[in-house]
Amino acid sequence: MARELSVVIACGGTGGHLFPGIAVAEELDRRGHRPLLLISRKRVDAEASAKYEGLDFEEVPAIAKPAAFSPRMVSFLWRLWRTAGQAKRFLKERGADAVIGMGGFTSLPPVYAGHRLNLAAFVHESNALPGKANRLTSRWCRKVFVGFEAARGYFPGCEVVLTGTPVRKEMRDLPSRAEAMERLGLETGKPTVLVFGGSQGARRLNSLVVEASAELGDNVQWVHLAGQLDHERVRAAVAGRSCHVVFEFCHDMPSAYVASDLAVCRAGASSLTELAFVGLPAILVPYPYAADDHQTRNAEACDRAGAALLAQERDLDAKRLALIVHELLNQPEKLKAMGDGMRSLAVDDSAGRICDHIEAS
Repeated sequence: MARELSVVIACGGTGGHLFPGIAVAEELDRRGHRPLLLISRKRVDAEASAKYEGLDFEEVPAIAKPAAFSPRMVSFLWRLWRTAGQAKRFLKERGADAVIGMGGFTSLPPVYAGHRLNLAAFVHESNALPGKANRLTSRWCRKVFVGFEAARGYFPGCEVVLTGTPVRKEMRDLPSRAEAMERLGLETGKPTVLVFGGSQGARRLNSLVVEASAELGDNVQWVHLAGQLDHERVRAAVAGRSCHVVFEFCHDMPSAYVASDLAVCRAGASSLTELAFVGLPAILVPYPYAADDHQTRNAEACDRAGAALLAQERDLDAKRLALIVHELLNQPEKLKAMGDGMRSLAVDDSAGRICDHIEAS
C-alpha cells in the first residue's frame, strides 16, 4: 500500500458535488488514507452526510458567484480571497498531502490554497459542459478529472483524465427488486416510475408529474422525491392516490432505483451517474436555469447513447408526459435497450481511478 495520505476533499453545496466526494472519501478510507470532506452549512449537506458516521466532515461557508456585473461581485471576490487564506491555514493544521475539489466556487479556495502550499491539487468535473468555477480552478491543478469525454476540450493546457463520476459505496450493495418494493411500500408487479428533481429545483416538474399521474390512474405507481421545499404541496395534491408515494428526501436510493422501471428527472451529472450505474432508463427534463444550460448538454450525451429521452420543460405538458411514460412502459424491449445504453455510460471504478492518481502524485 502507498504511504498514508491526508486528503482534503472540497465537495459542499449540492448533492452533485457531495455524493461523488463521499465516494472518493470511502475509497481513500478503504485504502488506509485519511480523508476529510469540506461541506457547506446548507441543510442538504447536513442531512446527506449524517449517515456517513465513519467519515470526517468539516463545515465551511458556501460561496455562490453572483452575476458578472453585479455589485456583489466585489464582496464575492473578497470572500474568495479570505476563504483561500483560511483554507491555507486549515490545510497546514491538517497536515494535508493533497486536495481535490469536486466542483463549484466553494471548492476553488481550498484547491488554490493547496496549490500555494505545493500540495498535489486536483479538480473533478462531472458535467459534459464544465462550469466557470472548475475552468478557473483547473489553472492550479496537476490533473483534471472528467466524468464525460465531451468535457475534455474545455481544459486546454491541463492534463485531463477521463475517470467518470464516482458513486457511493451503498450503490454497490443493491437489494432485490422484491425487497426494494417492500421497503418503499410499493405494489409488486406494477410498473413503477421514479421521480426526482435534484437540489436545483423542481416545482414545475413536480406539477407535471402530479398531473400525469392523474392521467394514467392506478395503472402506474410513482416514487416521487419532491424535495424539501415542495413535498408538502405535492403530498396534498396526490392525497388519496395509493399509487403515488411521496418523499421529501430518500435515504435509500438503491431501493428507489431497483424498484423502478423508468425515471423522470433532471439531468444533473451525479444523478445521471447513479442512473448509469444501475442501468435505469430515463426521461430527462433539464433544469432550465442551470448555468450555461449544462444539464441539457448532459442529457444530450445520454440521448445520443440511446439511454434516455430528452424532453425540455418548455415543451412538456401533463398529457404529453403521460403519453411518453405510457408508451415507454408498454415497450419492454425499448426500455431494456435504453437501460443497456445507460449502463454503457457507467465507469464502475471511477473512485478507484481518481484515488490511483492521488496516490501516484
